[in-house]
Amino acid sequence: MTIPTLGRIAQGRVGVQNAIALAADRTGIDFNYLLGQAQVESGLNASARAGTSTATGLYQFIEQSWLGVVKNHGAEHGMAWAADSIRKTSSGRYVVSDPGVRQSILNLRNNPTAASLMAAEHASDNKDALSTSLGRDVTGTDLYMAHFLGIGGAKKFLGAMEANGDRSAAALFPAAARANRGVFYTGDGRARSLSEVYDRFAAKLDKGAAAGGATGGASGAIDALAIDPETEVVLGSEAAGGDRAWLASTLDRFGSKQVTRAAAASMIRPTPQNARLAYMMLAQLGGQL
Repeated sequence: MTIPTLGRIAQGRVGVQNAIALAADRTGIDFNYLLGQAQVESGLNASARAGTSTATGLYQFIEQSWLGVVKNHGAEHGMAWAADSIRKTSSGRYVVSDPGVRQSILNLRNNPTAASLMAAEHASDNKDALSTSLGRDVTGTDLYMAHFLGIGGAKKFLGAMEANGDRSAAALFPAAARANRGVFYTGDGRARSLSEVYDRFAAKLDKGAAAGGATGGASGAIDALAIDPETEVVLGSEAAGGDRAWLASTLDRFGSKQVTRAAAASMIRPTPQNARLAYMMLAQLGGQL
């Protein structure tokens, strides 16, 4: 089986930031959250590997989590070959019959573009599930709780915190507390409350986002501003057409072959995600001049 590529692999810090910005633009998940999560998980190192599990890449996906999200969303982002090769068994495990293809799929975790897209899709799935469960807008910290505890654990944690934030987090999640003592207990052994654990993760996300070069916080609301999709910037006589052509050629220069010309045209509309994408593109241009 011939394994297709996703284009040129993003290199360096700015390349990784560009990959995250593109994932944010395509999925609608907040750029600052995705950047903060990547900084916390891997320090923006696409080759980072955990010493105690199969986790690797920008977002430290373990094997089963990665196979699951690629199965569900890979075809939407040029990885249909991978999605079609993955099968979910009756026990809920994801398997690939060809060992070579399986390894190629797992290796995509170290591709910043693939990892960022799948992390954003995974966050989007969790956002929808949490929004339905909680009956409110979802924050970046809520999403990180889903990353840390799984979607079921996050629903349990957030629901309990809303009922009584002073309740001991370790008492509610004893297994997680045993495996992550530093999260659930202070240095002197005091059990942290649900609110304290939540606030620590919020601070960690915001600190990570700032270290990664984010344009704002990562822990708060993650929905972009609502803007009419038909709204375009008025650029003057024939300027819009010229800017569309420039943007399309610039995206090609960065190896973003999967971005259609129609999508490129829509990117000049004034959304927060597009502003961040433009910032990252200009930063890379500056490094190449």
